[in-house]
Amino acid sequence: MATDVTIDVFSDVVCPWCLIGKRRLERALAALDGEVRAELRFLPFELNPDLPKEGMARADYLAAKFGGPDRAEAVYERVVSAAASDGLELAFDRIARQPNTFDAHRLIAAAHGERVGPAVKDRLMQGYFQEGRDLGDPATLAELAAEAGMDRAVAEELLAGDAYADEVRAYEKAARDVGVTGVPFFILDGKLGVSGAQPPETLVDAIRQAVAPS
Repeated sequence: MATDVTIDVFSDVVCPWCLIGKRRLERALAALDGEVRAELRFLPFELNPDLPKEGMARADYLAAKFGGPDRAEAVYERVVSAAASDGLELAFDRIARQPNTFDAHRLIAAAHGERVGPAVKDRLMQGYFQEGRDLGDPATLAELAAEAGMDRAVAEELLAGDAYADEVRAYEKAARDVGVTGVPFFILDGKLGVSGAQPPETLVDAIRQAVAPS
């Protein structure tokens, strides 16, 4: 009989290692099929909380963060290679804007209430890393959420207001309070933390440890 396990994942939709970590978690859970039954919750963590609400040009962001596109390309080369080994293609060259992700996190929080949180999270990350979509644009967010199974009217209403803003801020504070400084960060059954995009076999061992009788 499968054991229930809750897996909380602090991550950001513009974090490439978070996308890789999500894929590796999916592979770990596939390996544990029949052994555990997982409920996934994707919790907010903003890599760039100080970005203006409208975001900024990607070129300007890369210049500020890395000193320019050439240095950024060198940094991202390892990420692209790691993603490829997990069957993911990252198209950094398609990204025109670096978004503020606060509204994306509000949308994901609402999507969990609609029982489509993981699907919306996945569609937003796919849209950003593979299609270069602007995740700071409310219309784009609503469109992608609808494609992932969320009611578009619900998404549009949420994005037009400030619903779930307090929840997102509370989770971000909780992450800081427990010492999360980088993502992805996995909390397994509320008792075991795993940092980084670990290999699937590492996650398998950690999940088994988390659900083992104490």
